[in-house]
Amino acid sequence: MQLEIRPDPAEVGRARRWARSRLAGSGIRADEPLAETLILLVSELVTNAVVHTGRPAVLRLCLPGAEDGEATVRLEVADRSDRAPVPRCVDGEATGGRGLALVDGLADRWGWSAEGAGKRIWCELDRCAQAREAAAPCRGTSAYGGLTYEVV
Repeated sequence: MQLEIRPDPAEVGRARRWARSRLAGSGIRADEPLAETLILLVSELVTNAVVHTGRPAVLRLCLPGAEDGEATVRLEVADRSDRAPVPRCVDGEATGGRGLALVDGLADRWGWSAEGAGKRIWCELDRCAQAREAAAPCRGTSAYGGLTYEVV
């Protein structure tokens, strides 16, 4: 499944709505922590593509079928910019610059690769890991790019 994204900030909301509409057929309920995390990741990656490239992008979503209770969900955003994604270190007053830190903290895996004249940024969520975390919440801290955030 894929969605063409125009270089317009309004596309971020459209991408979230599109991703939510795709969840039902996959057996992922809208109120599951996995769904909420997925929508946040869609928002972050599409925002990065729209704001930092100013070029069209493609959002791809690979969802497991309803029978695949322990499958991996994969989200990809391909854009036409060859600029590598760069995590930033921002202070507490900044209104942006935390997107990749959120992706790193929320996704089980993420990365990027050059593709022709552009790049593909991807992240994955393990459905079974999300279910375990929902059943037994944990607390901890993690450092990323000079930032420390708390995982609750």
